[in-house]
Amino acid sequence: MLEADKVMFEIYRDATYTGKYRVVYFTELGDTNKEWEINRAMAGEHFYDGFLKNWRKQEAKAVIDDFIRQLNDGERLTPQQLEERLKEFLPAGPQAEA
Repeated sequence: MLEADKVMFEIYRDATYTGKYRVVYFTELGDTNKEWEINRAMAGEHFYDGFLKNWRKQEAKAVIDDFIRQLNDGERLTPQQLEERLKEFLPAGPQAEA
């Protein structure tokens, strides 16, 4: 799969402001917000990162949004549970680090 066919993302817990889980889609950042979003993610507590198939990204983003909502509602979920939910949206080959 070509780089252009993938969306790179990270889910992290905001350690500096709200303590809430957030997602950043690195490959979709523009020049105006790139540095700020990357710095914010790097300051947070890493939860999961990886790539999504670009052609199914909207469906995958809905799964991620629901997962983050559950985390922020206090549910104890694991990176492995997220990876299982995203299985059909992940490119073949080595998967994300959890």
